[in-house]
Amino acid sequence: MKFSTTCVAALSASVASAGSWFGGSQEVVVKDAQQVPGESPLVFCDTDHSNDIVKIESVDLLPNPPETGAELVIRATGTVFETITEGAYVNLVVKYGLIRLINTRADLCEQISNVDLECPIEKGVLSITKSVDIPSEVPPGTYNVYAEVVSVDEKPITCLQATVKFGGKKESVEIMGDL
Repeated sequence: MKFSTTCVAALSASVASAGSWFGGSQEVVVKDAQQVPGESPLVFCDTDHSNDIVKIESVDLLPNPPETGAELVIRATGTVFETITEGAYVNLVVKYGLIRLINTRADLCEQISNVDLECPIEKGVLSITKSVDIPSEVPPGTYNVYAEVVSVDEKPITCLQATVKFGGKKESVEIMGDL
C-alpha cells in the first residue's frame, strides 16, 4: 500500500505540479470507467489489474481539481498484497501537449521517501496524507501523466494515468487515453 500510495502521491503531485504552472480554475471530466475511487483525476491504466500487488481503494485530492498557486492535499488508502522491496521501479511519462517532458524509470524506494515512506513496504492496509504546493507559474496547456509501477520481480504493482489542462479562466482535469 505504501508503494501504491506513494505512486498515487507521486502521480498526483506530478499532475498537480504540471497544473501549477498554469493559472485559472479547473474542471474534472471523467471519460471512462477505470477511474480510481475517490475524488481525483486519476484513472487506472487500460490493463488487467487482477494481479496488481497494490489495490488502490481511494485517492482524494483537496482541492479537486488541483489549483495553481495553492496547496494540494493528497489522501490515499490501499492494500499491499506482498512486500515491495528495493529494486521496484516506476516508469514515468509526462507530456505537455505532444511534447514529452519526462520519460524516465525511477527507483520506487527512492521516490516514496517524498511521502515519508521507506522500503520494504510490508503487506497490509496503508493510508497516507501528503501536502504539496502547486506553483502559480505553471504554463497553460495540457499535461498527460502516466506511471507504471513494477516490482523487482517484474510483477505489476499498479498503473495510473491522468490528463490535466491548465490555462485561461477554466482549467480542467480529464481522464486520459493512451499516451
